[in-house]
Amino acid sequence: MPREIVTIECTEARKEGKPPSRYQTTRNKKLQTEKIEMKKYNPFLRRHTVHKEIK
Repeated sequence: MPREIVTIECTEARKEGKPPSRYQTTRNKKLQTEKIEMKKYNPFLRRHTVHKEIK
């Protein structure tokens, strides 16, 4: 099974002194080898921000 569960975290929250929002998503390990980056809603900042995959 090539899909793996990954955690993505907000990149802007720490700069503003707020807790980072985290989401869990899946990716296909064979087709998408680089780290995931997507825009998601951050409830602490009350806006959409870029979230990057963390390990």
